[in-house]
Amino acid sequence: MDSGDTRTDRFGLLLDQFDRAREMAEVRLTGLSDEEYLWEPVPGCWSIRRRGEARTPRAFGPGEWVLDLGAADIPANEYAEVARQAAGGMSVAKIAEDWSVGVERVEQILARTGEPEPDETPVTTIAWRLAHLHFHFEGGWEWTFGERSREPKLLVDFSPSASVALDRFWTLIDRWRASVATVTEEQLDTVGFSQYPYGSDPDDPYIAVLSGANLEFIHHMAEIALLRDLWRSRVGTAG
Repeated sequence: MDSGDTRTDRFGLLLDQFDRAREMAEVRLTGLSDEEYLWEPVPGCWSIRRRGEARTPRAFGPGEWVLDLGAADIPANEYAEVARQAAGGMSVAKIAEDWSVGVERVEQILARTGEPEPDETPVTTIAWRLAHLHFHFEGGWEWTFGERSREPKLLVDFSPSASVALDRFWTLIDRWRASVATVTEEQLDTVGFSQYPYGSDPDDPYIAVLSGANLEFIHHMAEIALLRDLWRSRVGTAG
C-alpha cells in the first residue's frame, strides 16, 4: 500500500492493520501440506484429533474432529489479561466465569506475589492454531453480526485437510471483514456491541474488541509462520 493511501483515523488504522496482516498470512500459508499442518514438533502437543482419540478433557467440536482443550485454568501468559480485565472494572465473578475457573483461582492470580508461575502453555500444531482462530472469529461474527444465539464451540467443523481448513477459514474471514466494514462510529463506541460469550467482549466498546481480534490474528499467524520455518528445517528443504 502506498503511504499516501494509509488511513489515520482509528477505525481505518485497525482495518489497514488487519488487511496487511491477512495478506502476509495468506502468502505464508501457501503450499501448506496435510503432513505439515498436523505435524507435532514435540510430545504432548495440542492439535485437532478424531473424537475418540482426544487427549484433553475439554476437546470440542460438532463433528468427527475436535480441538484440544485442557482442564479449566488460566495459563500464566494470560495473567496480564486477567489483571487488565479487573482494572477495567470486571468483577472477579465475571472473570472467573469467562475463564471457566473458580473465583478463588482468579483472586489468587490477582493477589500473586514474587516470581510468576511457570508458563505451562502447551506447544500446538498449525492445525490447532488455525482451528483456534477459526473458532474465535466464527464465534465473534455470530455473536456480533449473526443471531447471537449459537454456541461458538459448535460452529466450526474441524478438518484434517489443510486445503479444506484454509478454504473454510478464508471464506469466514472474508465474511467477517465485510461485516466489520459496515460498523458505524456509534457502534465502535458501544459497550457490548459484541456479545461473544468467551472473554470480555460484552463489557468492552467494540473498538477494543476489534483491536483484540487483530492481535489474536497477528500473534497466532506469527506462530504458524514460525512452525512452518521449523518444519522446513526439520525436513531439510531449502528455506
